[in-house]
Amino acid sequence: MTNSADQQLVSEFVLTFTKLDECRIFEGDAYPFRFQLAVGDPDEYGYRRWEPIQVATDRSCLDNVYAKLPARFPPLYEQLILSYRWAEVDLRTFTLLANPPGDSLELFVEQIYRDKHLTKILESNGYVRFAKGPDMDYDPICFDLQQRRQNGDFRIVKLDHEEILCNSRIREVAELASSFRDLVLKTIEAAKTLRTP
Repeated sequence: MTNSADQQLVSEFVLTFTKLDECRIFEGDAYPFRFQLAVGDPDEYGYRRWEPIQVATDRSCLDNVYAKLPARFPPLYEQLILSYRWAEVDLRTFTLLANPPGDSLELFVEQIYRDKHLTKILESNGYVRFAKGPDMDYDPICFDLQQRRQNGDFRIVKLDHEEILCNSRIREVAELASSFRDLVLKTIEAAKTLRTP
C-alpha cells in the first residue's frame, strides 16, 4: 500500500540527489549500469551526468531481498527502492548505496553485500548497511535493527569501518538520525539551504 504523503516525501528526497551531488560518471566507469542513468553528452573531460529514474518495481521483488536480510527495511526506504533507481550518490552527510536499474532488486542487494566480511560482522551485530560516509569515507551507515520503532523505522548510525575490518568489533561513531524518515527530512532541509550560483 502506497501512502501518497510518503510518496511525495520520497520524490522530494530524490530531487536532492542532483542538488547535493554532481552526479557525474566517467567513460571508464567500473559500474556500467550508471550509463543507463546517463543524460546528455560527455563534457570536455569525458564526464557525463546521470539522473535518478522513476520506476514502478513490483512489491513482490522485496521477497527475494528479505530472504537474504535479517529484517525488513523501514516502510519509507521500501518506498524509495521500489519507486526509483539511482547510482551511488553523495548527499553530504552520507553516501547512499546504488539501486541500479533492472527488473528486480538483485543488483541492489549486491551493493549491500559487496564487502562480505563487513556485512557479515554488521548483520551478526544487528545492523544493515544502506549507505556509507560521505566522499571517500568508508564507514558504514546502517539501520540499527536493535532500535526498531512501532512504525517499522530504525535509528540511523555511522560505525567505524576500521574497527569492524581489523578487530571484528562494532564502534558507533555517531547517530545520524533517530529514524530513516528523520534522515530524509534532514537531507531535504540541507538541500534547501544550498545557494544556487
